[in-house]
Amino acid sequence: MIKYVKLLDNVVELGCHVGCSTKILSRLCQDGTVYAFDNSPESTRAMNNLKIEYKNIEFSNVDVRDKKLIYEFSKTHEKIDVLCVDLGGGYHPDTVFKVFFLWSSILKPRVSLIRNRGLIDFVNSSDTTENILSHKGYLSSSSNEIIPNELKNK
Repeated sequence: MIKYVKLLDNVVELGCHVGCSTKILSRLCQDGTVYAFDNSPESTRAMNNLKIEYKNIEFSNVDVRDKKLIYEFSKTHEKIDVLCVDLGGGYHPDTVFKVFFLWSSILKPRVSLIRNRGLIDFVNSSDTTENILSHKGYLSSSSNEIIPNELKNK
């Protein structure tokens, strides 16, 4: 993670939980902002305390699977450099992929960092001839297909 996050970066972290990775991200992008999201009950208190110590953290206790959330966020946050996804431990790789695909397709970050063993196992087990391209932080071969019309002219 350290080599991908720069001083001025704006970072979206999906699945921050109690902020262990958020602290690291906040230090790496001191002149940027870390937008941290999680819907677990443990997150709110821990992240609100962390925001006191690290002024460049903005936390929201929300469900990142909610399409309305990403649409509203993207309308007011045009430049996201890094997308970090850490959802569900090793479970539910399909959900992790859907969340990554939606957020990265709309935000188009320079780099995406995904932490989920189940997703890696899932990808490694696939057998496809489909041309999947990702030269940036999102799947450039199919990202435009998911973006709603009202967000395409961003």
